[in-house]
Amino acid sequence: MAWFICVIILLLCSKSEQCTTGNASKLIEHTAAHFFEKMQSGKMYFIYFGKQAKYCTGEKLMKKVYLFRGGNVLKSFDTDTVFDVNAIVAHVLFTVLFDEVRYVHTIAELQSVERAAKGKADIVLGHVQVLGLPEHRALMETAFVYGVKYQFVLTTGGPVLTNMGVDDISSLTAGLWFLHCKGASQSQHSDPCPHTALRRALTTLHIYTFLQLMEAPLSEASVEPSEVNMVHSHLQVPLLFLFSQPHTVALDRVTAQTLAWRLRGQVGLVLIHRSVPAKGHDNTGSSYLLLGCGSEVKYLILNNLEEVIDLFRDESTPEEEEEDDDNWATLDVLDDEVAESVYRDRGQSLDMDAVTELTADTFHSTVAESDYTVVLFYVKWDAVSMAFMQSYIEVSESLEDADVSDVELAVLDCGEWTDVCSAQKIRSFPTVRLYRPQEPSQPYQGMLGTESVNRFIMLSRLVSPVLLSSPDEVTSFLEGDLYQRHAAIAPVTVLGLFSSTADAGVPVFKEAAKALRGETMVGLFADRQAEIWAVEYSVTLPAILVSRGPTGQTEAHSLNLCMPDQLVTHIQRALLDTFPELTVENLPLYLEVKKKLLLLFVGEEESGRKGNKRVLDDMRSLLNTGLLNPYLPCWIHLGHTPAGKAVLEAYLGFLPLLPALVVSQLATGGEVFHYPTGRPLMVQPILQWLQRVEDGEEPPAGVIVDEKWMPSMPFYDFLSVMDQEVPGYASQRSAKTKTNRIERAEGEKEKSSSGGSPTTKPPQTSHHHSEL
Repeated sequence: MAWFICVIILLLCSKSEQCTTGNASKLIEHTAAHFFEKMQSGKMYFIYFGKQAKYCTGEKLMKKVYLFRGGNVLKSFDTDTVFDVNAIVAHVLFTVLFDEVRYVHTIAELQSVERAAKGKADIVLGHVQVLGLPEHRALMETAFVYGVKYQFVLTTGGPVLTNMGVDDISSLTAGLWFLHCKGASQSQHSDPCPHTALRRALTTLHIYTFLQLMEAPLSEASVEPSEVNMVHSHLQVPLLFLFSQPHTVALDRVTAQTLAWRLRGQVGLVLIHRSVPAKGHDNTGSSYLLLGCGSEVKYLILNNLEEVIDLFRDESTPEEEEEDDDNWATLDVLDDEVAESVYRDRGQSLDMDAVTELTADTFHSTVAESDYTVVLFYVKWDAVSMAFMQSYIEVSESLEDADVSDVELAVLDCGEWTDVCSAQKIRSFPTVRLYRPQEPSQPYQGMLGTESVNRFIMLSRLVSPVLLSSPDEVTSFLEGDLYQRHAAIAPVTVLGLFSSTADAGVPVFKEAAKALRGETMVGLFADRQAEIWAVEYSVTLPAILVSRGPTGQTEAHSLNLCMPDQLVTHIQRALLDTFPELTVENLPLYLEVKKKLLLLFVGEEESGRKGNKRVLDDMRSLLNTGLLNPYLPCWIHLGHTPAGKAVLEAYLGFLPLLPALVVSQLATGGEVFHYPTGRPLMVQPILQWLQRVEDGEEPPAGVIVDEKWMPSMPFYDFLSVMDQEVPGYASQRSAKTKTNRIERAEGEKEKSSSGGSPTTKPPQTSHHHSEL
């Protein structure tokens, strides 16, 4: 490697004086002048700018770290991605080695790398679930050292792991494979390179040991085993000696090569040539083995290869595996990635000073005193609650940066204050509610992310509806100054049109506008001018105009005013784009439409921008034909939404050339149809293809199976386990109620009057624990 990296944290001062920090011994500090001088050295610097630095400005400055080479910024990192030393080293090396370490997500991409490497170099394939973890650092450090010798490839999951023989993808947090491509022939074009898996934890030392073993699969010697000096001895790896006789040397060599290949990466194998058997063994003509691991030595008679392989695997039950079991046993039973991430971060404390922690005594007073109070209801044992907590704290910090003083962000632990949560009818966790004095609370129903919650709060502070009194104010609301002021949080606006304020539908519209606070910006114009606009847009009053800004189109919809909640649903449907770009955030909204998806996948290459624009324009022209009513036309940009690549591969089983057009009938059987590759994406060919799909003349390219998303582990009934140990100990019993006492009293009364025994019922004991 020709680069020299200086990974430091560097605080810039706005003056020529030195900065002062509380832990200066761990920081390299520079003046502004010295900083610019250092930038000319050509070295790499990993730099965080302090509050007083004047190198760059902006409210997001404190959340960025920069990697410089010379005077150029190679890459910027969000501070939450470089959260510790491992993350810093991993991300910096990943950036430096961007051209050397190939990133693959699909089997086809891996096969392409294999074909290029055959006969030239071996491949080291690493898998990490999340970038920035210690495993990622270990892999990048190894690539930095061995990048010239091996082709390093990185993947974060998906079908590549299935191709490597991983049965349960979700259970593998990190892994490494050595692909033996250097010895493969180019003539074996379609055959995958044979591979060896690292069976230990992904650490730098283990990877180094593993690569050393790949270079020394079999050695031959004519000396005593004690005199053999191999790299395995220094690596503390077991050595397997196969003793050979002169008359069986050819067969023994084949046997040794087979064993070495089967046990590569786990044991070093040496073929010892000798004419006299080892001490303590008879010369029976059979080959025998000596297995040495540390100070323990065993002699074995070689009967068949499988016995030796099984013995080695039994004998080498790794202490490493036991250690891994201790470390990962809890992770193995967690339901999903959210729970796992919370478990990983369990040692990190959250900065709760940014939010107000409410109790039963302070809840009502806080809500009554603030103009807007946003409350997060959570429980500490819920993984989603704790994962969202960090984003919620970031919302508070962003509001403070924006100088928003009329919003109080608070949290309430429903595990401690159950009476408050019960009174507020909290049914799920986490739940976010916005409170205004003397008004019902407003639930938040969007994505659990910083930007989404922040947008909801900022929109909720706006008056809804905005009362407009002139055409100029309407223009300002739809595309002028008023729109530009709030375009970042409300790119789509809704304007209600009425002929006069006395219209009976105005109060209904105002109620609907209040319910839509936090979702969009709503205006109201009640004037005779609205009748003229209604004629221009070919609608009848009352109506709404949905504006997508000065560069977008404006759509008009007539209203059937009945109830506010029905009007809210109508407006929400009207807000949906007619040809949307699908993202992770908006996908649930469009799936609720329950239509077949006419889905266009476009690429992320810079050279494909003009082609993408042409194809997208052609698709938009399809909307004007009026023939796409059964479909929801939409598109996914694989650069903006990388998850779209996995969706496309799941649809078709492979990644076709882009752009690719498919019909997905998720709501009616799950069949997927693929527009023929190579055929031009133009209006008439697409309409003809859709007609063949409707007529059943096109065969489906794939089927999406409607699989239930079940928990990763079976339900564990703790109470039934207690009952097995002590029968009846934990079983449910009926409570002693007032009714029971009355029945018992009546039974005793019958006994005294008739002289007989009272009629009693046996106690109800059930082993079905409904609370679980």
